[in-house]
Amino acid sequence: MTATTIKNKIEHAKTLDFGNLFNNSIELFKNVWVQGLVTLLLNMVMAIPVVMIVYVPVILFGLADIYNNTNTYDPYQASTSSSLSGIMIIVMALVYIFLIITMSTIGLGLKAAFYRICKLKDLEQLGREDYFYFFKKPYLRKTVKLGCAFSAIAIIATMLCFIPIIYAIVPLSFIVIIYAFNPDLSISEIIKLSFDLGNKKWLLSFGLMFVTGFLAMIVGVLMCGFGVYVTSSFSYLPAYFIYKEVVGFEEENEQMKRIENLSI
Repeated sequence: MTATTIKNKIEHAKTLDFGNLFNNSIELFKNVWVQGLVTLLLNMVMAIPVVMIVYVPVILFGLADIYNNTNTYDPYQASTSSSLSGIMIIVMALVYIFLIITMSTIGLGLKAAFYRICKLKDLEQLGREDYFYFFKKPYLRKTVKLGCAFSAIAIIATMLCFIPIIYAIVPLSFIVIIYAFNPDLSISEIIKLSFDLGNKKWLLSFGLMFVTGFLAMIVGVLMCGFGVYVTSSFSYLPAYFIYKEVVGFEEENEQMKRIENLSI
């Protein structure tokens, strides 16, 4: 599906019912909660080596700082300590940016694959539940680039205080789902379309995200805390149904065209 086609569908989107989307999310969650849990666990497992890489420079600079503090009487050591502190700040800033981008890329790739699995379950299609679909060669570079763009938008919105990040939450959630079903679009097209869809259905999307997220947290806490990991994927599903109702899937559109041609 081309970017122009998707944009036209968004511009002419019909009014959606909050209750229907919420009920559909509940029904689909019954079929994909296991896959949602697997996605979350994979995210945590893949994050472990990233966190270890981040802690290596922290430990090294910590040891260097301890060594320098034992020699504070030496003017040369004092100047070395101050220079090390400056270097440490720069290195830690770079490490922090690396951590954000890497975690964002991992989360984006796994969540996009989860949405593809949701489509299989929702439409009762046959297919492989490939959680690493977007980390394979054809899409790995684009996943990394989109992860960088995602992180940049989130950081800029956060730096502009509270209101911009609340607004950006909705378009950012659609970046993942548009990428999931249209991975051949360019990075700029995916971002533009996500903001188009987010602006068109912002209030509905935010309301559903808030309600489903709140319910997922409450039910998870009632399940002895660990249940939060089980129910967290519930908050992802409203965005899937909004995309499905507004844009739809290319396979469905082709089937509708065949039916229309046969009826003529």
